[in-house]
Amino acid sequence: MNRAPLSVLAAVTALAAITGIAALTAPDDRTDGAGTRAPTRLPVERSSLLCPSVGPSEGAGTTYTSFTPAAREQADGTAGDPPAGRTGTAGLRPADGPLPAPEGNRKRGGGEEDRTGGGPVPDGTRTDGGPPPAAPVLTLDTPGTPVSARATTGGDAPALVGTATAALAPGWTTQQTTLVPTGTGRGLLGAVCTAPGTDFWFPGASTAKNRPDYLHLINPDDSPAVADVEIHGRDGRIRVDLPNGVPVPPGAGIPLLLSALTTEELPDATVRVTTRSGRVGAVVRTAEDGVGADWLAASAAPSPTVVLPGIPADATSVRLTLFAPGDSDAELRAGLAVPGGTFGLVGRETVRVEAGTTTVVELGDLTRGEPGSLVLRPARPDRATPVVAALRIVRGTGRNRETAQIPATGPVGERASAVDNRATGTTLSLTAPDRAARVRVTVSTGTKGGTPAVREYRIAAGTTTAVTPPVPAGLKGSYALTVRTLPGGGPVHAARTLALPRGGVAMFTVQTLPGDRGTVSVPAAARDLTVLDD
Repeated sequence: MNRAPLSVLAAVTALAAITGIAALTAPDDRTDGAGTRAPTRLPVERSSLLCPSVGPSEGAGTTYTSFTPAAREQADGTAGDPPAGRTGTAGLRPADGPLPAPEGNRKRGGGEEDRTGGGPVPDGTRTDGGPPPAAPVLTLDTPGTPVSARATTGGDAPALVGTATAALAPGWTTQQTTLVPTGTGRGLLGAVCTAPGTDFWFPGASTAKNRPDYLHLINPDDSPAVADVEIHGRDGRIRVDLPNGVPVPPGAGIPLLLSALTTEELPDATVRVTTRSGRVGAVVRTAEDGVGADWLAASAAPSPTVVLPGIPADATSVRLTLFAPGDSDAELRAGLAVPGGTFGLVGRETVRVEAGTTTVVELGDLTRGEPGSLVLRPARPDRATPVVAALRIVRGTGRNRETAQIPATGPVGERASAVDNRATGTTLSLTAPDRAARVRVTVSTGTKGGTPAVREYRIAAGTTTAVTPPVPAGLKGSYALTVRTLPGGGPVHAARTLALPRGGVAMFTVQTLPGDRGTVSVPAAARDLTVLDD
């Protein structure tokens, strides 16, 4: 008759013992001010990159360069050993069809990089028993050492899709550099291969007949994606003949001629790409007959304050394109940050952007022999309206002109890298728009040899500093540079200019260096024994 009470007593005693053990062995985690454990930032375990198709260009040559910064960097810039069990793989291959992700990891949305694996398989295997994909164009094996590959000269280099895992995933960066010597698309075109996403803004595109701008969309996943394309001109949104969106097949890339999407000719336009389903990579190839060509990367997300770093000292023409995506007009105060400080633009102290419209401001040769960065802030803090922005930069005059595109970009943050830097013609632009800052710049070994180096730079508040990074001793090939923001200062915005003059033309391209998203915030988890109260 006493068995039931004894059983209950035994269960209560056992539960008390388990509770005591749990309390004694629970980790002593850090907490925030509210007493709850703060999220932890951990290295990403998987990164995806997408490179656009170069397109047919006679005599064109394309170089792909890939790099992952070392997680453990020695004082001299050499890479330390990766953590045990985290060697990983990284590779890019032609976008000729899907490589299915493992079950349970399908159709992940854009945004932060996936930390659980999946996606295209770098080693060339398939999970569905189908034929193997094309051979990799480029494979990266070791953090801290860049690798490069060259596409067939004059060929129609395809779009590429790729994945990096484990120790090769955090901060994985790939640069696509194309030299087109002649024709309408003549110029040096540089593109940082993009991560997939669901929303992109491209101020500075065009649907004019003398501007054969192409929007490139790449789908990295094993299911179709459907993208919507909006085009906004100076009078607002225009009609685009894509009522059902743009289907992008699995694992494939497609180019869209913007002037073929509408009957309206817009010399200056803002293009927005969103997805109804799936995710894509997106970038615009711009070209202007007699001026040059380059890739236009997506602007940073709409923000009341935007920074556009990396205007060369010898720029002969600068054009600013702005778009206000909300329902309110934006009134911005424009400043040019140069080595001596930030100065207002004479006659352009404020810029007004009507809601839903594209606004263009011709700034001429505003740098006048000094490197600079454009900083736009709300003219009235109580009326801060988000905008997106981009600059079109021209160097040279007459038939020797060349152009590059600089989108608004976020700060370097903890770390950012630029690859395919050459022994000559590489300039790093650093801007501290608010407070003084310090950065550490590490240059890697070359793709074919060389000795790494490290140098620190101070940037005064409100200034831009343009530096020539130290070239690795004994450099063979090209090298990567990594910028790290040091504690105690303000945010730093950065851009890398690569100049390769050819035949009297000042060919160049500019790539911005937003943070590389090498870590992801992981919410803290804790034992909660209150679930046993019931």
